Amino acid sequence: MQCNLLKPFRWLAVQVCLLCCLLIVTACGDETQDDGKFHLRIAYSPSLCQAPLHLAVELGFLEEEGIIAENVQVDAAHVQEAIGANQVDVGFGLIGKFLQPLQNGLQIKFTAGIHTGCIKIFALPNSGIREIKDLKGKRIGVPGLAGAETLIAKRALFMNDIKIDPRDAEVEFVVFSRNELGQALQNGIVDAVSLSDPAAAQMIESYDAVTIVDTAKSPEFASEYCCAIFVSKLLAEKHPEIAAAFTRAILKASAWVAEHPEEAAKLQIKYKYVAGNPEFNASILKSYNYKPSVKGGYDAIVVSSGQLRDLGVLDKSTDPEKLAKDSYIFFDNVKDTYSPEESVPPKKP
Repeated sequence: MQCNLLKPFRWLAVQVCLLCCLLIVTACGDETQDDGKFHLRIAYSPSLCQAPLHLAVELGFLEEEGIIAENVQVDAAHVQEAIGANQVDVGFGLIGKFLQPLQNGLQIKFTAGIHTGCIKIFALPNSGIREIKDLKGKRIGVPGLAGAETLIAKRALFMNDIKIDPRDAEVEFVVFSRNELGQALQNGIVDAVSLSDPAAAQMIESYDAVTIVDTAKSPEFASEYCCAIFVSKLLAEKHPEIAAAFTRAILKASAWVAEHPEEAAKLQIKYKYVAGNPEFNASILKSYNYKPSVKGGYDAIVVSSGQLRDLGVLDKSTDPEKLAKDSYIFFDNVKDTYSPEESVPPKKP
């Protein structure tokens, strides 16, 4: 009788064990599938400048490298948390905003610089503000104090001898949501705005605003890669061949976007990665330098971390070269860049 009573519990225990095993297997987002393809969780956001990441999925560049892409939409402000929680394997982002987290132990490795540009500082035409030095004593609207937009503004001010130390700052940074920055500018709550595209380009066009800094064109930033791709340290250590394959795919997709900005803009809208007008979006893509470079991304970390150290954003003991070496990975089977001839999409657009 006792044995018969125990049978249902034994059956239940077996079912629980099987369920646990199933959950463990499905929780591994980085394992090879039965067909030999590798399942890769890609952090993306509806950002126009992420065109190479979006189109590497849709045009087959990743599949050609043996990767099955799982798109995981992550707001740019929360991508670091997603990495820490092991929810994504790879991603794309503004280098500047990752430097302090990297110094604090963020578990990623950058693998290539993708493009220059994408952040602008601007003011209304009747503001009297025409260049950086005119920002002295002014209020600058930003979407966040730790964001890349604020860091670019601080670097630009620093290069023009305008104090930004909170103890005797000659400018004030005021935080508004991206949707509220335009109204804050129009209402005179802020005198200028530092913002990334496409919102920056849209506001400049809508308000006939004066561009003070354009990181795609201003001499201080024009040759510096602002956005780069990264892989988790776990992926780099456990599957370096997949990290290399991901890097090759995005480098090729970037080279394709550089040659086909109009088509890239249409495809981003077609596949619902971004909204907007394809002609306007294409004009923004054309303003970036989508000439990807592995070494270019590394150099950008060295330059920006050195300035951010001098600004007090990073520790005074920061060694820019060491930070770059610790935060970067080079692959023997990944070229520094790829030509248009090497970047033909495996799938027809």
